[in-house]
Amino acid sequence: MAEVFFYHLKERPLEAALPQLLLKCLERGWRCVVQAASPERVDALDQHLWTYDDASFLPHGTDRQPEPHRQPILLTDGESNPNGAQVRFLVEAAELDDASPYLRVIHMFDDREPAHIERARHSWKAARAAGHEVAYWQQDAQGRWTRK
Repeated sequence: MAEVFFYHLKERPLEAALPQLLLKCLERGWRCVVQAASPERVDALDQHLWTYDDASFLPHGTDRQPEPHRQPILLTDGESNPNGAQVRFLVEAAELDDASPYLRVIHMFDDREPAHIERARHSWKAARAAGHEVAYWQQDAQGRWTRK
């Protein structure tokens, strides 16, 4: 069974929080796939991950580019996993039918988007019903994560 984590973005936007979580995954040797809700959002995240920090970048690509299987971080708007990721990020209410192929599935949802909150509640119930270990994390005022 997968660990299914829910990260509630309250203080900082996805663009600030996602790179930090991706870095932690890479430090553990995990490959990641980030699933967004649209091709346009995939393109925006692709650009952001190259420029989010002047001192570094996150090695990544999209599933529309050549050799997606070689990417340590793959951005997509679909459910495929061509890079053999152990961790799947679901952003902006993206949906995944089956979490079991992953070590960890991370739902990131924005406090300012009621539809994202409702989708996260639905996903929480479905993950628990499927027998996955679930956990809820919330940002504090400094952007640090606290397990609730």
